[in-house]
Amino acid sequence: MMRATRVGSRFRLWDQSDMGKVTVIGGAGFLGRYLVKRLAQQGTQVRVAVRDPEAANFLKPMGDVGQVQPIQANIRNEASITRAVAGADVVINLAGVMFPGGAQGFQAVHEDGAETVARAATSAGVGRLIHVSAIGADAEANSKYARSKAAGEAMVRGTYPDAITVRPSIIFGAEDHFFNLFGQLATLTPVMPLLGGGKGRMQPVYVDDVAQAIAALARDGAATGGTYELGGPQVLTMAEMIAMTCEHTGRNRLTVWYPFALAKFYAFFLQLLPWRILTMDQVDMLKVDNVASGELPGLDALGVTPTALNAVLPHYLYRYRKAGRLPQTELL
Repeated sequence: MMRATRVGSRFRLWDQSDMGKVTVIGGAGFLGRYLVKRLAQQGTQVRVAVRDPEAANFLKPMGDVGQVQPIQANIRNEASITRAVAGADVVINLAGVMFPGGAQGFQAVHEDGAETVARAATSAGVGRLIHVSAIGADAEANSKYARSKAAGEAMVRGTYPDAITVRPSIIFGAEDHFFNLFGQLATLTPVMPLLGGGKGRMQPVYVDDVAQAIAALARDGAATGGTYELGGPQVLTMAEMIAMTCEHTGRNRLTVWYPFALAKFYAFFLQLLPWRILTMDQVDMLKVDNVASGELPGLDALGVTPTALNAVLPHYLYRYRKAGRLPQTELL
């Protein structure tokens, strides 16, 4: 089927029947928007499976006319997932929750939902399944999040043995809920909390690097099966990342050490708030380093050069400065 697309004052024709078809489950989220753009640039026909298709319409301009198509699907509804993966060459499951609530719990999304996607992909004869998990996934972990991620990986492998598993570290970028949270805290309080002394190590990875890596795995000819750990070029402690945030926001803040036991006590109440600044499960997660093991392939193996934090953070943390983009001296 030929489609006409306007490029400036001209029209360009592209053959929809010759394009690879990829279904991205949960493609309207933070990582999803970058991945959809990367897939569209590769000439892929992208079906974005989300609970609210209208809320995903902002993705359509990332491709040619008709190339990016939001459709309704819920990972807790097998029939809708079956429809979403039908006819796809590749299925990518991005669905995940950091803060379980209502029916969207860790088991429902990370475990049962992952198995539903794998089962639907198997039944539909999908050529490639990419399952996005997380560094730290471990059946013996303290946190429910990490245990559920490990259980989801096991369920996917049991149903679709050749599935590719992608484990990113903490993902940063303009829409993240990590450095933006620190930036907001720096504007609201004169002190910044260091849970457990801020010694926990992380390996933040840029969102577009993760998107580029997944898009590479989705291409024809890419290897099938295996697990990839995606971490950035820097391993930093929580204390170092908070200091970096204060530097880029122009906020000189004191840091206060909170033992994990006290942090968990506060988290019991904070997790009841609508915006959920901190949960008890997140405190458990912070007790363990979130870095690549070095034993599995990463960004390098996929031809992606990791992006440093300082190359990106100033471009979105400026919003938390008193003068925005202006240097403080220009206010004098």
